Amino acid sequence: MPEFKIINSPVPRHLPTARAVTLAVLLLTAVTTFAGTSATGETGESRKTREAEQIGPASVDRFVNAYREATGLPGVAVAVTKGDEVVHVAGYGHTASGDPVTADTPMAIASLSKSFTSLAVMQLVEKGVVRLDEPVRVRLPEFVMADPRAARITVRQLLDQTSGMADEAFPERSLPQPRSLREAVARLGDARLAAAPGTRWSYHNTNAQVAARLVEVASGMTFAGYLREHVFGPLGMRNSTTIDTERDLPASARGHLHLLGATLAVAEPPGFGNGSGGVISSARDMARWMITQSGEGTGLGGVRVVSAASVAEMRTPSRINDSYALGWSLGTTAKGSPVVGHGGDLLTATAQQTLLPRSGYGIVVMSNTGTAYGDSDAVADALVAMAEGEEPEAPPSVSPFLVIDLAMALTAVATLLMAGHGLARSRRWAGRYSGRPVWRAAARLLPYAAPGVLCLTITDVFGVLARGKDITWMQVTYLYLSFMIWLVLATGACAILVLVRIGHLLRTRRTPSPGSGEGDHSSAQPSRPSR
Repeated sequence: MPEFKIINSPVPRHLPTARAVTLAVLLLTAVTTFAGTSATGETGESRKTREAEQIGPASVDRFVNAYREATGLPGVAVAVTKGDEVVHVAGYGHTASGDPVTADTPMAIASLSKSFTSLAVMQLVEKGVVRLDEPVRVRLPEFVMADPRAARITVRQLLDQTSGMADEAFPERSLPQPRSLREAVARLGDARLAAAPGTRWSYHNTNAQVAARLVEVASGMTFAGYLREHVFGPLGMRNSTTIDTERDLPASARGHLHLLGATLAVAEPPGFGNGSGGVISSARDMARWMITQSGEGTGLGGVRVVSAASVAEMRTPSRINDSYALGWSLGTTAKGSPVVGHGGDLLTATAQQTLLPRSGYGIVVMSNTGTAYGDSDAVADALVAMAEGEEPEAPPSVSPFLVIDLAMALTAVATLLMAGHGLARSRRWAGRYSGRPVWRAAARLLPYAAPGVLCLTITDVFGVLARGKDITWMQVTYLYLSFMIWLVLATGACAILVLVRIGHLLRTRRTPSPGSGEGDHSSAQPSRPSR
């Protein structure tokens, strides 16, 4: 689905490269020439047995089940491959509709979809229909922007995110959402670039959407139809498809949020993502995809969907950003092992794919919780550690999100108690300020506007924290649910308190106080003589 994420850390994790770099793997490969004995004294056979124990089905099941128990992760699907072999595919837990997650359950892979878009483009390049370094407009005349520099954007720049399009110039999420790839391109008519093409890297979903529309026009097929015929079908990915908007998500791909230890099945906020994040797939299908990546374009049964040269091209970064290539993130482990991967985030689901070229391991994790929790990353990190022959980091004994939620719940209770106390004292407060200048009362009430101001400007605040990314109010709510609940409660409580105090103040000013002389006739009565 679209990267309604849409964001990828604290303000959301919007850079897949950061995730890919953290997903690392090390393999003990040094083998001495002494009778097949490794540098550690292991025989090749014993090392093979140890690796199988580390990354085998039993160890994967054990970790994932422990992780789910510790964190409350509702459902997750996992695929582990090595070379052209499937090590393990499995589903755990349940979907948002309560059905069991299996190896064949279709789930959202979000921005992992960009690697599929890249492959589709490279297939057309191999056929001579598209050229990577020619302007997009040559094959896609409808790609028109208000910025004349857009005429120079090349196909390669769409795929490696160096087109010059960026959130600060084109807020793709907060604008009305398109319903098709054609509309996604058409809405760029009034947009400008944030930088000249080829001069700056900026992760922007619209790049991949334009590339997917290019595939449609160049092939004469819908993007979904093209992937079905030229990618999913040949590779035997029977549970895979691509969709346009969150309305098209199958029930099995819907996700969850957490609140106070409870898991809430919620709808994905409105958004468009075909080409950039619309692929729906299963663990078994993604295992076939990773085998194809390990095979440099050749899948199970020897089916080749793209040449090895094209695979190498897709893993060649731009000169602007050496950690991002054509729909793939690049990185290395702490010990220098190369990593090729991509992360994907919706507000209700996440995914991670990691390929370790030296060892041949491929790892895919799909979770039905949103980007706020990072479950796919955490599970993938553990599987990478297993592939390294190391013990994965143990799941937390207490979920940090539960701790945060409890702290925010206590803060909310304290806020309501203080507001109640303030309401009970409103009449006394009004009496104190009834005879004072209005500005003094207003100054005392002004601090109560702070929660409301923050509520209205929250997207701007988080946009700054996210380094200029376009963020919607709904995104902030899904990412920081307990905080936003407190903020809305605080805004409402402060608004009620201010209104009640203003009401008392107005009544007090209209009603003369005793001894003021107005309407007070006590002075006309004769005084009683003293005795």
